[in-house]
Amino acid sequence: FTKVYLPNNDDAKKRHAITEANRLKIQRHCLKTDDDIRWLVSLIMDSGMRLSEAAGLMNSDIYLDNEIPYITVRPHPHRRLKTASSQRKIPLVGMSLWAANRLKSHSMGAYCFPRYASEHRCHANSASAALNKWIKTVGGKDDVIHGLRHSFRDRLRALEAPTDLIDQLGGWSMRTVGQGYGDGYSLDILMKYMKKLEQ
Repeated sequence: FTKVYLPNNDDAKKRHAITEANRLKIQRHCLKTDDDIRWLVSLIMDSGMRLSEAAGLMNSDIYLDNEIPYITVRPHPHRRLKTASSQRKIPLVGMSLWAANRLKSHSMGAYCFPRYASEHRCHANSASAALNKWIKTVGGKDDVIHGLRHSFRDRLRALEAPTDLIDQLGGWSMRTVGQGYGDGYSLDILMKYMKKLEQ
C-alpha cells in the first residue's frame, strides 16, 4: 500500500436537509394527493426512517392500538437493516401517524408498500427514483427523499433533544461506548420529544 493515493472527499456532493418551507409544501401535497407514494413520503417525514426501512415495512410492524402508537423497525427476509442500532421502535406522530393510519385502513396484504416490497426483495432504488422525481417538482430542485431524514435530525436538534435520543430514533450508530450501555430511552420519553415535532 506504499504511495497509494487516497483522495479527500471535499468535492463529494453533500446531501442537505429539506428546508422547513419546502417540507411544509411537500406535506400539503401529500395530504392532498393521499396515495401510497405520498404515504411513504409522509411516513419518513416525521419518523426519520431510511427509505429502505419504510419501503420494506410490513403491516405487522405498525402498532396503532397501543397507548403510544409506534412502528418497530426490524430485519425481514426481503429487507435487511443497515446496522445493529437500526433495529428500534419509533413513536408515531404528525404525518407519520397519518400515513400509518392510511396504510392500516387500506391494507390488502402483509406488505405496506407492495409495489416496492415482495417476499424476496425490497426495491428501494426504484422507490428512490420515483420519490426524488416527485419531491423535486414540489420542493426544490436539489431536494431528495433522504433530505427528509436530515431535516428530521435538524428538527430534533432545534428542540434540544439529547444526541443519543436522536441517534436512537434515527437508528444512527452510537458514537461512544457509554451510549451503548443500558436499554436506551423508553417509548414515553421518545414520544415526549416526538410530540414537539407537531407544534
